[in-house]
Amino acid sequence: MGPLWKYIPTRLWGFSGHIQTIIHSIIGRVKCPWPLGERVYLALTDGSTLTYDLYQPLINGVEDDITVAICPGIGNSSESVYIRTFVHYAQCHGYRCAVLNHIGVLDSVQVTSGRIFTYGHTDDYSAMINHLLKKYPTTNIVSVGFSLGGNLISKYLGEASRPKNIIGGVSICQGYNAVVATQWLLKWQNFHRFYLYVLTENVKSIILKHRHVLLADDIKQRYQLNERDISAAATLPELDEAYTRRVHNFKTLKDLYSWSSSLNYLANIKRPMVFVNARDDPLVPDTLLNPIREFTNSHNQSLYIELANGGHLGFYEGGLIYPNPVTWLDRALVSLIGGIVMSHNDLLVAKGSLTTTVI
Repeated sequence: MGPLWKYIPTRLWGFSGHIQTIIHSIIGRVKCPWPLGERVYLALTDGSTLTYDLYQPLINGVEDDITVAICPGIGNSSESVYIRTFVHYAQCHGYRCAVLNHIGVLDSVQVTSGRIFTYGHTDDYSAMINHLLKKYPTTNIVSVGFSLGGNLISKYLGEASRPKNIIGGVSICQGYNAVVATQWLLKWQNFHRFYLYVLTENVKSIILKHRHVLLADDIKQRYQLNERDISAAATLPELDEAYTRRVHNFKTLKDLYSWSSSLNYLANIKRPMVFVNARDDPLVPDTLLNPIREFTNSHNQSLYIELANGGHLGFYEGGLIYPNPVTWLDRALVSLIGGIVMSHNDLLVAKGSLTTTVI
């Protein structure tokens, strides 16, 4: 293992997945830059207002035109600190970045239809990709997803034929199977119910923040919604029963979770894919990792990277107490994107559609 891939967690607390996860949730990243970009607004056919933030590369002279299309985790956006850190780091390496803002998350953007984001709805990400290709028709795209976003980009790439400009994807810390994941998070051991409570309150707060639209009388009547049931929901399954399943027209929660799970779409992905997980991730129990281990062993266009430590989206490294500003995950992601680009270019050379100059 070379120095780029070597991971040495912050010594005092970096070997605890719980502490890594909690610090990531509360603090995010240290000395986090705020990258400058432009916000793009899209009016979708269902009446929703979708936004994504676009950031240009910070160095010139990069030969390849690459756009990193980022899908954040549940309740996150371009304003989340871990997203900002990665975007800035990717910009410094010559990549354009586009970050999807999940509908309902940003306080500054009003919800204009009867829905917000959900676990398996990939149309929003697809709309961002299509708009990017109108702006930059010759760019190559690498899809990157964090947690829920990892599930969404994997499902997106496996659902149907996708634009040829997408040359690969990287998924970080997703759970792959929402049916099994929910069952595990309902258990009390290893603080699973604590994390489930936090996730539930996060989604619930988004719904209630936009209640004047999402819980308007006509919407409640159309989907048979009860605001008291939504407010009283103590777990995601309860909240999904009271809200998500109804709005997205599923008969049962199991139907919703099966439809949402990327595991059911992985075999149809036609692009190189990298999956990254940590064994001490308290939100993704080890049993959820067996299917991706088996899948990548039998599919030669996929790579699975599993670390002993890192928690959920943490991967802090260096130092005794204070970690480095850039995490192992930031470094590894930029390296993986570069590897996908190099592999794509090598394939084009082999096919004779790309020429190389030797100096």
